[in-house]
Order: sequence, then structure tokens, then C-alpha cells
Amino acid sequence: MHAVTPPDSRSRASQVDNASALEQLADTPRTRRLIENRICYAGPHAELSIYDTWWPAQDVALSAERVLYCGMLQGRKVMNGATEGPETFLPGESFVLAPHQEVRIDFPDAHPDAPTTCLTIDLDPARIHALSERLNQTQPRERELGEWHYHPQALHVPHSPTTQALIERLMGLFRENHPDRDALIGLGIDELIVRLLRTQSRELLLADARQAPPRHGLAAALSWLERHPELPLDGAQLAREACMSKARLYRLFQREVGYTPGEYQQRLRLARARQWLREADAPITEICYSLGYRSLSHFTRRFKAAYGLTPGDYRRLLIA
Repeated sequence: MHAVTPPDSRSRASQVDNASALEQLADTPRTRRLIENRICYAGPHAELSIYDTWWPAQDVALSAERVLYCGMLQGRKVMNGATEGPETFLPGESFVLAPHQEVRIDFPDAHPDAPTTCLTIDLDPARIHALSERLNQTQPRERELGEWHYHPQALHVPHSPTTQALIERLMGLFRENHPDRDALIGLGIDELIVRLLRTQSRELLLADARQAPPRHGLAAALSWLERHPELPLDGAQLAREACMSKARLYRLFQREVGYTPGEYQQRLRLARARQWLREADAPITEICYSLGYRSLSHFTRRFKAAYGLTPGDYRRLLIA
């Protein structure tokens, strides 16, 4: 990174809903002599790095020899080269990069009083493979869905509250001086990898669902939900789309997607709301009712519970 000496000023967390993660770093000495400063914590089979960026910058390269799990803590980045177009990267989101996949990053909002802060955890591909094999033995998938394995491609998804809690727990464990530290980190890394495999599997199912016609009944059910997120959930209709019984569909849905159809529909609505807030100028009230919510207050509560920001705050962060 290019070194620049900023004025002496103290960092200040601007995202209240990420305070629990940022508070863990408050007592860590963090030099401010670089555009981007890195603090690294070594652990078994993984390494945690915290990056503070203190000045606006563009076209900063990032790559790693192993799978790189990135999580935003504060501020905003624009990731170039991981997907077809530039992707805005915000708190409460993950970006997973394949080994040797290089991205170029812009930091439009970094400031000495409010640095852009993110973390990375590098993951051992051999450990990912071993966990994939364990899942294939203990939780085999249907033949049409293929085996569990890691696909070396970029993945950009919002955190679930559970994943956010896991990341915060790992941040604390990496910094602990405890006799069980390495064992607990290993368990946390394994959980993160399993969640990564399931998330990637779900995203691949969604890609299949967007084909015409879908190649699997579960993909057909996902496709119907994607086309009709605003409609009340009809389990019988969903089962007809999947050409299987309702009981079998719900069991398969829970196992492969990790949610019930109703839970997934809520996640889908909120993800669609995020997309429209990013890409459209529609009023928030219009977005709310278009997605089937009956009141703006209910929509706002759901959105903030999922992403830590109200829809209005989320849109303001995008255009800051």
C-alpha cells in the first residue's frame, strides 16, 4: 500500500449497529501512518486481518493464495473485478474471493475521523475440502444436486444475524490469550466454512432456478418464489411447482436452503428491497408495498433487524 501521513486524529465508529464488532478493536493499538493499515492475528488453519483505510483511494489491489472471506465493519467499498460490474460493499455483507482472484478496490468515503474498516479471514482450501467430504458423508445431497464442494468463484451476500454473531465471536477469539484459544478458533472456522458451503450451494441453486426450465423441483420452487415474492406463501402451490409433495418439499427446502419456504421468502423480499434501494429511485413506501408488506413500520423493523440499518439509512449510505 502507498504510505501517506494523515493528521493526528482519532477513529470514530459511525455505524452504531456494528458497534459490538468495532468495540472489540477499540483497545488495539492501530497506527495511522498509512492509507490502509493492516493488523494481523494468526490462528490455526486461518489468519484474521483488520484493515483501516484513512484516506480516499482508488484501484487498490487485493488477492490471496487461499480462499479469502471478507466482511465489512464500517464505511463503504466498491469492489471491481470480482463480478460482472462494480459492487458496493457495505457493513453486514460478506465478499468471498477465490484463491489468486484479484480485485481492485475503491474507498470513496474513507476519512481520518471515520476510516473504512473491514476484516479478512483466509481459509485453507484443504480444510474446506475436508469439511465438504464430511458433509457428503453425513448429509449427502440428492444426486441431481451434486456433491458438496467449494466452487472457486466470487460470492457477495448479506450476513444473516447468525453469521454476523459468528464473525464477532471469531474476532474476539483471535485476540484472546486463553489456553483453549486455538481449539475454539478451529471450531469457529469450521462453522464459517460450513456456512460458506451452504450459502454458495444456495446461490448456485438460485442460478439454476433462473434457467428455463429449472433442472430440479427445488429450483422450480425457488424460481416461483423469486417471481412472486410479494404474494402470500401458498405451500400447496409451491409443491405443485416443484412436482413433489408439500412435506417432501419442505424437508428438502430446509436441508438445502437452510430455511423454511416462509423464512426464505422474507429473506428474498428484503434482498429485493436492498437491490431496489441500490438501483432505483422509487420511494421507500412504494418498495415496501410492492414487496407485500402491509405497513412501512413493519418493513422498516424487518429491514433493520436483518441489516442493522433502516431502509432510509441504507440508501443514504449508498449515496454518501
